Amino acid sequence: MKNGKTGFSTRAIHYGYDAADHQGSLNPPIYLTSTFTFDTAEAGGAMFAGEQEGHFYSRISNPTLEQLENRIANLEGAEAGVAMASGMGAISSVFWTFVEAGDEVIIDKTLYGCTFAFLSHGLTKFNVTVKPVDMTDPANLDAVITDRTKIVYFETPANPNNRLVDIAAVSQIAHKAGARVIVDNTYATPVLSRPIEHGADIVLHSATKYLGGHGDLVAGLVAGSAEDMKQVRLVGLKDMTGSVMSPFTAMLILRGLKTLELRVERHCQSARKVAEVLEAHPAVLSVSYPGLDSFPQADLARRQMSDFGGMIPFKVKGGKEGGIAMMNRLSLIQRAVSLGDAESLIQHPASMTHSTYTPEERAEHGIAEGLVRLSVGLETAGDIIDDLMAALSQHNAIAA
Repeated sequence: MKNGKTGFSTRAIHYGYDAADHQGSLNPPIYLTSTFTFDTAEAGGAMFAGEQEGHFYSRISNPTLEQLENRIANLEGAEAGVAMASGMGAISSVFWTFVEAGDEVIIDKTLYGCTFAFLSHGLTKFNVTVKPVDMTDPANLDAVITDRTKIVYFETPANPNNRLVDIAAVSQIAHKAGARVIVDNTYATPVLSRPIEHGADIVLHSATKYLGGHGDLVAGLVAGSAEDMKQVRLVGLKDMTGSVMSPFTAMLILRGLKTLELRVERHCQSARKVAEVLEAHPAVLSVSYPGLDSFPQADLARRQMSDFGGMIPFKVKGGKEGGIAMMNRLSLIQRAVSLGDAESLIQHPASMTHSTYTPEERAEHGIAEGLVRLSVGLETAGDIIDDLMAALSQHNAIAA
């Protein structure tokens, strides 16, 4: 464990924990406490001043959260991590730490709807310039970045359409201008892609999704350099958002990490089968899955990812109405937002997760009105396919 040569799942199960330090408890204890006592008043003052390490209030740190933070940092190849109450709590805490009035932020043109709303409709209220750029071509970033740019932010694969950004190429351009690169790695997870290894500075997750993996929690995680994470904890988390994860939630994510690699492998295997069947169906107009040869960025996907994930955006005949009608005919696959759960979930981005965009913004940012987003779960792949085929066969008959 100490030489760094152990595999991903071994570290996801064991890293940073020794049962001998906790009375032999196989699993890390849950520290359900709001505050911590001090041996002396002087020790408490030293902790508050940052002169002595230790836990003094669970809004700032907690031993159960610390275990999770250390583990996600290790899995992402980072120095340190910070746990948050939600993915949006993680995103907003990072931005409130590193930007101020007069700064500039450059974002990719396709982002999760609430992220887009926070950055484009929220952050701009505080005199921060936010520029959307199509980062699928790094030259577009190079053309607009300035010395005022403090953050370059993107998702890869992007929610909801799976478009990719070349992390290494974008990071090189951003760093030349003195900007931090922040990547939302929720779709890929550290099993498939580790952005810091490609040059990114900070990686973040909605841990609600694959990291938790069971649809029973809401959480966010951030990882990066020790100094950056210290600032995120003491500024973004402590003072700006108060987006504090509960120790019980941290325990659930630690449990989820133990099976993360196994689950992601199953998601990927099933998604590839589903994507191939969907692409061949006459009622389906297009499928955007990085593992398909038809995917426009297939070469980048193979360079940057070890496999291609469990998310499949696709369009069927009939546009928005056709997509919604098809969704309503499904029986096994559940109509719900979120992703990365054991259950297969399907939703309509334009009216659900990305409804924060105006119709004009969705058209400009590559989010088609007729797009549906499928999160392939852990059910038997053949059952998922059968459910889709039944819905699409009816759809095809109606369309004919």
